[in-house]
Amino acid sequence: MAEILPGVHQVEGVDPSPEFSTHVYLVKDKGASWTLIDTGLPGAHAAIEKYLALHRIEPTAVKKILLTHLHRDHVGALKAMANRTHAKTYAHWIEAAYIACDPPYDGPGTPPAEPLRVDETFKDGDTIDAAGGLIAYHTPGHTPGHVSYYQPERKLLFSGDLFFVMGERVVLTPSDYTLHRPTALISARRMNQLSVDSLLSYHGGPILQNGGKAMRAFEQ
Repeated sequence: MAEILPGVHQVEGVDPSPEFSTHVYLVKDKGASWTLIDTGLPGAHAAIEKYLALHRIEPTAVKKILLTHLHRDHVGALKAMANRTHAKTYAHWIEAAYIACDPPYDGPGTPPAEPLRVDETFKDGDTIDAAGGLIAYHTPGHTPGHVSYYQPERKLLFSGDLFFVMGERVVLTPSDYTLHRPTALISARRMNQLSVDSLLSYHGGPILQNGGKAMRAFEQ
C-alpha cells in the first residue's frame, strides 16, 4: 500500500512480519515539504529511505517528524531518520522526557533503546504546522504522554496506539501494552467526539472511510 489518500502515504516495507503491522505515515505539507508520523522499529529507516527514493522524494524534503509516543516500535528509527533528513522532531512534553530516558520509562511496552532528545515539545490542543495543520490531542492511557494528531479540514485522525484496528473492528490497545486502561478509555471517548472520516491507526487498519463510526462502535 502506498498513497492511501491524496498526500497521505502508508510507508511500505516497515513491518517486521506479516503478523505485526506498523503503519508509518508520510504526509504532504501545504508546500513542497513532507511530515513523517512515527518512525517504526529499529532498522525501519532503510525501508523509509527506500520508499522516499521510489517516490522521488528527497530525504531533506521531510521537515518534521511527529511522534505519538515513546514505545520502540514508534521511535526505533527516529535517530537514523532525523540524521538522514535533518527534520525537526516533535513530541508531547511528557513523552519527550521518557524518549530522552530522563527518567527511564518503567511502564508496559518496550522503551527506547537509547536516549533521544526531541527538538520541540507541545501540549494538548497545540497546532502544528504540518500536513495542512494538525491539532495535537493529548490522549494518555497507553502511555503518559501519548498523542493523537487530528487534521480538521480533512477529518483525519492519526491515532497512534490509542486504538487497534482488527479488520473493520476498532478496539482499545490491549491492556498488556497499556499503562492505564481506564485513562485510555477516557481518551478514546474524547476522540469519539471529533468528526473523523479516516482513522489512520498504527496497528491494523487504517479505516479510510467512516472511521468515526467505527471508532464510536469500539469495543472496550
